[in-house]
Amino acid sequence: LKPYNSTLALGHGVRRLHVSAAFNAKAKVSMSRFEPSNYVNYEKLNENVNIVRKRLNRPLTLSEKIVYGHLDDPVGQDIARGRTYLRLRPDRVAMQDATAQMAMLQFISSGLPQVAVPSTIHCDHLIEAQIGGAKDLARAKDINAEVYNFLASAGAKYGVGFWKPGSGIIHQIILENYAYPGVLLIGTDSHTPNGGGLGSICIGVGGADAVDVMAGIPWELKCPNVIGVKLTGKLSGWTSPKDVILKVAGILTVKGGTGAIVEYHGPGVDSISCTGMATICNMGAEIGATTSVFPYNHRMKTYLEKTGRGDIAALADDYADLLVPDTGCEYDSMVEINLDELKPHINGPFTPDLAHPMADIGATAVKNGWPLEVKVGLIGSCTNSSYEDMGRSASVAKQALDKGLKCKAAFTITPGSEQIRATIERDGYSKILGDVGGMVLANACGPCIGQWDRRDVKKGEKNTIVTSYNRNFTARNDANPATHAFVASPEIVTALAIAGTLDFNPEVDYLTAANGEKFKLKPPSADELPKLDFDPGQDTYQHPPAEGGSKLRVDVSPTSTRLQLLEPFDKWAGGDLEDLQILIKVKGKCTTDHISAAGPWLKFRGHLDNISNNMLIGAVNIENDGVNKIKNQLTGEYGGVPDVARYYKANGLSWVVVGDDNYGEGSSREHAALEPRHLGGRCIIVKSFARIHETNLKKQGMLPLTFQNPADYDKIRPDDKISIKGLATFAPGKPLSTVVKHSDGTKDEFQLNHTFNETQIEWFQAGSALNRMKELQ
Repeated sequence: LKPYNSTLALGHGVRRLHVSAAFNAKAKVSMSRFEPSNYVNYEKLNENVNIVRKRLNRPLTLSEKIVYGHLDDPVGQDIARGRTYLRLRPDRVAMQDATAQMAMLQFISSGLPQVAVPSTIHCDHLIEAQIGGAKDLARAKDINAEVYNFLASAGAKYGVGFWKPGSGIIHQIILENYAYPGVLLIGTDSHTPNGGGLGSICIGVGGADAVDVMAGIPWELKCPNVIGVKLTGKLSGWTSPKDVILKVAGILTVKGGTGAIVEYHGPGVDSISCTGMATICNMGAEIGATTSVFPYNHRMKTYLEKTGRGDIAALADDYADLLVPDTGCEYDSMVEINLDELKPHINGPFTPDLAHPMADIGATAVKNGWPLEVKVGLIGSCTNSSYEDMGRSASVAKQALDKGLKCKAAFTITPGSEQIRATIERDGYSKILGDVGGMVLANACGPCIGQWDRRDVKKGEKNTIVTSYNRNFTARNDANPATHAFVASPEIVTALAIAGTLDFNPEVDYLTAANGEKFKLKPPSADELPKLDFDPGQDTYQHPPAEGGSKLRVDVSPTSTRLQLLEPFDKWAGGDLEDLQILIKVKGKCTTDHISAAGPWLKFRGHLDNISNNMLIGAVNIENDGVNKIKNQLTGEYGGVPDVARYYKANGLSWVVVGDDNYGEGSSREHAALEPRHLGGRCIIVKSFARIHETNLKKQGMLPLTFQNPADYDKIRPDDKISIKGLATFAPGKPLSTVVKHSDGTKDEFQLNHTFNETQIEWFQAGSALNRMKELQ
């Protein structure tokens, strides 16, 4: 599929419009089999793209076509990459169960009767990996019954599709059922961009953003820049799609994609499977990108057909020129990768952008004192759990079995969905992976998000694990800060689990067979898609009732420890914020894992007061390098961060957090914004923010501000009082000022920048975006 010449765009677009009108007169195509009366609307997308292309008078990138094609007002919208805010009309919403609780609680608070766009809830985050798939799932259903019942009943009442526990990971289910070329989907999980592997613009957001879309309100997004990644050559041997994003992460770092969409293009794209493209887009969340996307091609068409969506593929063919970049389009920056030269990579530990070629990792580990023994290899997750991934891993495992070998490390397998689980079981992959020493876990997130009851090492014991996941922040997988987690492709993880050591490079190193013979593993090979149709496995989907849910009730017990109805936050009082106490001055990296930990805390995601007891307990206090140990400036005693915050709130003292670069990097969890607001916070002042977290803070009525001069961070002392000035004339693009009073009687004054637009300032003044929504009803 070649991009067409943009000079012919208008005439071509008009002709295309006639073709599509004739096509749609014959048959409308449903967005999914679960929503037969909601249709793919390429005609509207095409119409909007032609309006915008004529206005801008230039060729458009693919991501611009899809994003601008969903503008609420394509005629009047001010469009400037990296500067203006776009008002968009997404096609659908998807929520995972941990974030859906708060999203649905907020939607209930809005008072609206039904969602305005197709929406789904996916139960994947609350299942802890312990002893194996079936037993872990049964245990989760028992422990989380109250939450699952709430989500199922809220879904039924408000018209939201409900994917039951055991159905699989949200992103895999979206790829199999809901993503399609040109769709704009928002999801309450940072790895929503997975859908870019099917030519979709899928963006991770907080629950409050999802509520806007479900309420039929235009959704705001700062007009993204576009980073081009040109792929040449062809993948082969041990090199996999995962290695593309491991390499890109090393180039761009964890914040190099902030404020941008990463758009892959070039002749190398066709050598990557559809699910491989999804892997690349999924882990693009680790470079801070708004999302990532690939152009429509025959690999996507094949995947759509194999997953029962041949009618969408046929329609996409009809609009093929709409679903690829225009010839001559320009990117804000460009990365080029020759797939012929790309080698297998492994990234880590402690950060997903520390990239190493496999050939170098052994020496690097020895030099840095990283443990060489691999304790556990873990494959699967939303990033790498496709049929092809499991097949390539099984290809490696089969070679070891044939030589009488099993894994030296513990080995776990997480299928991405019930469909994948059933199909790899039917086709023999599960048996091979089990025979080599693997344990198949539930179709869920599991260890990738810290849902892992790990017992083979003690907390604090230094050890190495290798995963095919996307994130490897300190203590993320097993709550052990001494675990050195490395990220690689599933086939590399399988090879390392068999060898049991980090310095094994399957491209050159030999294993010893049971009979003493030395042998090399051959590069893995596997089918991209099953030769037979996918086996759907058990039916795990609950349709909303056809007659609507107006007569249904959603009960939340006032004594529940898991769920709590929301109370509105207080409005802005009308003046400047005077003498805010510094709660904590954070040193170094502060991700959403540090601000609102996952793992055992996931069970409180629907209870704001209870989950607030984890607020910033992982952040490092610059005063003492301690974690969850700050000085209560009213009593002089040291305590946990949430405890001190509660004490200040009880005594009428509002507070502020001061932080470093890329504050709030990581998952999309809005609890990291809700908790500070709930416990009396008013403002977060940092050197720079991660995109989703900054928006989440605005939605909850907080002030996310950045130092105009980053060196001003050093002027702030942990016992300072801070005043925020200029709120009476708060306006887009106009900095606020601060007065910092030190305990010795001196003070500093400097400027603070913000990215608020007029609508977001109204959120602040109303006390939250939800408050503002109610005012406008």
